[in-house]
This record gives sequence, structure tokens and C-alpha cells, in this order.
Amino acid sequence: HFQGGGSSHINPTQVDNPFVELQKLAGDAELTYAEGYPASAAFEQSLIDAAVSSARSADVALLYLALPESKESEGYDRPDLDLAPQQVALIQAVTSVQPKTVVILNNGAPIVMSEWIDDTAAILEAWMMGQAGGGAVADILYGKVNPSGRLAETFPIKLADTPAHINFPGENGQVRYGEGIFIGYRYYDAKEAPVQFSFGHGLSYTTFAYKTPRVSAASFKDVDGLTVSVDVTNTGKTAGKEVVQVYVHDRKSRLVRPPKELKGFAKVALQPGQTKTVTVLLDFRAFAYYHPAHQQWITEDGE
Repeated sequence: HFQGGGSSHINPTQVDNPFVELQKLAGDAELTYAEGYPASAAFEQSLIDAAVSSARSADVALLYLALPESKESEGYDRPDLDLAPQQVALIQAVTSVQPKTVVILNNGAPIVMSEWIDDTAAILEAWMMGQAGGGAVADILYGKVNPSGRLAETFPIKLADTPAHINFPGENGQVRYGEGIFIGYRYYDAKEAPVQFSFGHGLSYTTFAYKTPRVSAASFKDVDGLTVSVDVTNTGKTAGKEVVQVYVHDRKSRLVRPPKELKGFAKVALQPGQTKTVTVLLDFRAFAYYHPAHQQWITEDGE
């Protein structure tokens, strides 16, 4: 599932077949394939049974899952955040016989995973991966490439946790945006609500350590901005990239503000054992907010 629905459909020059791309890197390993679920949202137990049979005798199971067009496309809203019932049953059945099961997802927005995530070995969020995505996913699964992406949105535990849940779909043809400035991670932070995966989350095949965070000045003028620096070390055995994220919070404000807001980030590539200093510049806008009474962006004195 390499592209979205509706007007985003394109005519690709060629499309990677994920199974073929795995075969290219498999060497002497034997790969078997089972369909698992139909293209529609229908439920077919026989497809699950065949997948379970293959997974039981294998060393590793890879489940490539994409939301069917009936659940995710252009021109209508999703009624839930779930995979199709067949897909949930497939994951549960395969993981019950094969603990080394990796789920590879093709979806355009967050899904809920609480029904099945605890029994999986790993999850690779591939989104709408494009025509060359099959090869890119194979490279990650075989370790040729170390994944280093970070989530640009929060994955909730359930639909009712989302900030728009009470106001959507509205009534009499209107929807009230009742969450105000508390959208996305701002809402989950303010509510101190548990989430499946937080904004900015992302793992890789190595680990990183942060040391000696520092700022360029103890006090500064908003127009001059500020730089934040930190030493980052690759503490694992594999080369990888880390994304340093800088969040800002105004300790005291005339208007209500979120607990924290992302105002700068930088990605750094590190070899095993290597340390680099990462510096992020925060300008006037990093400390400003829009004040409707003044009809402009303002900053306030304080910490």
C-alpha cells in the first residue's frame, strides 16, 4: 500500500514488490508468503489460518498491514482509529504462535494498537511509503539502514482520548473546534493522559546519551534569541541518527499556554562511540504567542 486514495493517486514508473525486495537480501533464507487478509474489509478465517500455519514453522513473521480504502481515503472521515477486524484477528493469531512477529504498517494517520501491541516483537511505521518503499522497508528490516524517523503526531491508546472526540462530528452541519490551542501533544500533556506513542517518539538499532545541556545566555532579549547546545553520544554498536528536540514553556503568562511546545530540532549522524555537539537556534517566535487583544505576536518577561 504505497499511496493514498482520492486525488493523491499517481501513475508510478514502477513499484517495488515488498516480497521480492526481501528475497534480494535474504541470502539462503527461505521465505514463505500468505495473503493474510483480503483487499476489502471482509473477514476470511481461511486466510488467517494459512498465515498462522506459515508463521508457526518460521523463525520470524512479518505482517505487512494497510488500512483498506473503505476505512481510509479522501473525502470522508474515519469513524474509528482501528485496523480492520480481520487484521486485528490476524495479528493476534500469528503472535500467539510466533513471538518474533514484526508488524509493518502502511497508513496515513495514527491507529490504535492496544488490542495487539503487547504480543508483537516490533512495529515499523512505514506510512504511505511510495513506489520505492518496498526496498526501503527491506533495508531497514535487514539492518542495512538504521531507522531514525520521529513521529510528527501522537498515537493515542483509544479514540476517546483524542482532543476532538467530544466536539466531533458536531451537529446541524457545524463542528466546534473546542480544543482551542490544545491540539495534538499539547492536549495530551495538559491532561497528563497516557498515550501509545508520544509526539517525537522513535527508536533505532542503537542508543544515545545526552550530556551537558547549556544555553548561550542566562538572560536575553527576545529579538536576540537564544541557542541551546547539548553533547550527544552514540552509546550503541551501530551507526545511527538522533533527533534532538527543544521544547519551550513560559513559566508565567497572561494567557493560558501549553505545558511545552516544540520550537527547534536537529538531526545528527553518529558512528558508534562518537560524540557531537548539537546546537539549536531559538529566535523571537520561539518565545512568542499570538495575543488576540493586541492582534500580534508578543513575548512576556520572565522565565
